[in-house]
Amino acid sequence: MTEQKKIPRRRFFAGLGVAAAAGVAVKLAPSVVAAPATTEAEPAGSGYRLSEHIKKYYRTTTI
Repeated sequence: MTEQKKIPRRRFFAGLGVAAAAGVAVKLAPSVVAAPATTEAEPAGSGYRLSEHIKKYYRTTTI
């Protein structure tokens, strides 16, 4: 066999090994069940609301 034909075959089998390892890792990983989010009572009106993504933004802006 020539070296030119061996390289694509090696890449194929290496890729196959990586895909198999990823599949096993996904299968063995613990399943995570999201807990239901508890929401506070929203005040009536269309004014400013301090939501989770806004709180996260505020945390990122502190020095």
